Amino acid sequence: MLELGLNKNKTVFKIPISLEGAKACKKLVDEGLMVNLHLVYTVQQAYIAYSAGATYVCPLVGRLQDQGHDALDLIEQCVNAVTRYGYKTKVMFSSVRHPEHVRNAINLGVHACTIPWKVMKELAKSHFTDIGTQQFFEHTKLMTLKVKEVIRLNQGTISLKKTILDALVEMTRTGLGAITLIDDKSNIKGVFTDGDLRRMLESDGEGILKKKLSELESKTPITIGSTESLYNASIIFKEKKVDNIIVTENGFPVGVLDIQDIFPAM
Repeated sequence: MLELGLNKNKTVFKIPISLEGAKACKKLVDEGLMVNLHLVYTVQQAYIAYSAGATYVCPLVGRLQDQGHDALDLIEQCVNAVTRYGYKTKVMFSSVRHPEHVRNAINLGVHACTIPWKVMKELAKSHFTDIGTQQFFEHTKLMTLKVKEVIRLNQGTISLKKTILDALVEMTRTGLGAITLIDDKSNIKGVFTDGDLRRMLESDGEGILKKKLSELESKTPITIGSTESLYNASIIFKEKKVDNIIVTENGFPVGVLDIQDIFPAM
């Protein structure tokens, strides 16, 4: 062992099961070394491994199932024999093909399991965990980020003197679904949304595009300060049932917060 640079407390010799393999196993175990008697396909072979004092016995589950054999029954028999007769050998569930094999191994009470990396990566996965993780991320974002951190500042305002067509052009330019209406002193006077535009086109046709924004029925705008948390904004979205909130600093508009900015899936 020392000549090979191996640590006997970490090295396991892997030997195919056979009478000669059992003899070699017994010799190595007597010298204080660890042995895995491998390529086990029957409980009789496992019994030989136990008797030889093997550290591990290694039934190949995937390979057996590929040939149509009840490999899980073999594993159960091997585990039961160790428990019933007090052998020190550990049963190793080998030739793992998929995560279900790992669940089988746990339920059958094996002592060790050899798992390929591609299967190992799947063990921690669950659709429900993915959903919960995303919700956790979204909730954390709501509690830690400020409104100003997710909006595009200095975007989405238009004078009341402009037309609905001008508002449409500006909304297209900014990529926002709403635009803030302001007077000559930059005071907030309302909000115009793409939903408003669709409804007006349906009822009045394209003629409304030349209509002045000042002629529209005034709406009391819903606002939020730029330093407020996204959580507070989410409460406003839910309570007011709106899709856009005007963001202000010192009473003046600096942008529009869209519901998609904090609830992308909605």
